[in-house]
Amino acid sequence: MELPRLVRKRATDEVYDAIRSAILSRAFLPGQRLNVEEIAAKLGVSLTPVRHALQQLASEGLIEIHPRSGTYVTNVSARDIKETFDIRMALECLAGELALPLVGPQEIAHFQKLLTELAEPVTNEESLREHDRANSELHQAIIEASGNKRLTEMYESLNAHIKIARIHAVETNAGERRNWPERLKEEHAEHTLIVAAIENRDSTALTASLRKHITRAKEALVEGLSIREGAAARSAPL
Repeated sequence: MELPRLVRKRATDEVYDAIRSAILSRAFLPGQRLNVEEIAAKLGVSLTPVRHALQQLASEGLIEIHPRSGTYVTNVSARDIKETFDIRMALECLAGELALPLVGPQEIAHFQKLLTELAEPVTNEESLREHDRANSELHQAIIEASGNKRLTEMYESLNAHIKIARIHAVETNAGERRNWPERLKEEHAEHTLIVAAIENRDSTALTASLRKHITRAKEALVEGLSIREGAAARSAPL
């Protein structure tokens, strides 16, 4: 377990940011038990800000606190992620509709820049991280362009669970890894349609392209999680 040692040792939000980042970057894996004392020692802080940060993360659903058994990174099921993606689709389509009258040349240029970055080949872990960053930034830009603060907060909460699900899927879905070039080609075509619809202020085309894109992503993640759950069930003692 690698965590950055904090320079300032007083703010709970610094501890929160460090633990949350560790969860979303796979330093802490789904289902892993978290040791409060160990985390405090590695961050160089007392137990109090760690406990407060864990309570905050629990309220987001990123961790689960069981009084008599410990604190664990949340494990999501295929059903969980299906429900999460259904809500994400509704939020992102609504955000797109709200954003179309508001986006200007600067926002359009940002979307085009991200589209160009997403066309870059993915050949190693570093380029994969850059691709994931640009992908997340494009969808986040749609949400933020809506100008709706509450919608943005809800989306960010959902997005954390989607990232946890991707950790599961990447580790278990070998087929997804083998089909990565095809997936990228299909994904880029979908992103191109999304950006074109925004540029053309076409609400119908934007909703249709977002639905198609998010549905495909949902099906890929659900497949990966279902494989993991099936493997776990077969290996469980009778």
